[in-house]
Amino acid sequence: MIDAACAELLSPGSLRVGINKGNILLVTGEADNGDPEGIAPDMGRALAEHLGVEVYYQCFSSPGEVADAAERQEIDVGLIAEEPKRAEVISFCDPYLEIEATYLVPAGSPLRTIDDVDAPGIRIAVSERAAYDLYLSRTLQHATLHRARGLPGAFRLFIDEKLDALAGLVPALEENAESIIGARVIPGRYTAVQQAIGTLHDRPAMKAAVQAFLRKTKSIGFVAELIDKHGVTGKLQVAK
Repeated sequence: MIDAACAELLSPGSLRVGINKGNILLVTGEADNGDPEGIAPDMGRALAEHLGVEVYYQCFSSPGEVADAAERQEIDVGLIAEEPKRAEVISFCDPYLEIEATYLVPAGSPLRTIDDVDAPGIRIAVSERAAYDLYLSRTLQHATLHRARGLPGAFRLFIDEKLDALAGLVPALEENAESIIGARVIPGRYTAVQQAIGTLHDRPAMKAAVQAFLRKTKSIGFVAELIDKHGVTGKLQVAK
């Protein structure tokens, strides 16, 4: 299986790993040589070791850009959230992590529950092409989405335009709430974002090798160890 997977690599002997640096839970820093550090880069490096090849990181500022690179066949694998729209260009393997998503609302907001947010006239700031943007685009019936590039951009839009809510991952929203007097994170979730490794559609051996790698890493507790190693315990969970 591994030999067949390696034969499908874009560059012999090197695994091109697409990394979304915009996810601050999965990319928590940068090494002296410029390589990204965090759970996602460590998963990419471990996968390369599993295949017996070198790892080469290609970093992007958003998950949408990782998906675009996969569509252009510039990466072998991408570590981003699984989502139906992205599955049109990426063949996702089983998720290895999940992160809950909800809303942040400003002081004095009458919005109390997840359902309250989806109402006529409600304006929601969201990071463009994030997994929860794609999810909300499919499911919202009444509220409108206002997009900005990346989490910082969405937060700035929420503040500057005095929008009704900010959509995002629970840990990031909790940090945002600390900088706004009276802001609240609405309890519950509208979805749980599944973080996965995706391969190119025409690489069946690579997908099989990644699936085997994921089964092994979860069974031996490697993913849980990475959560502790990078200081994000309690902010995300190992996927079932």
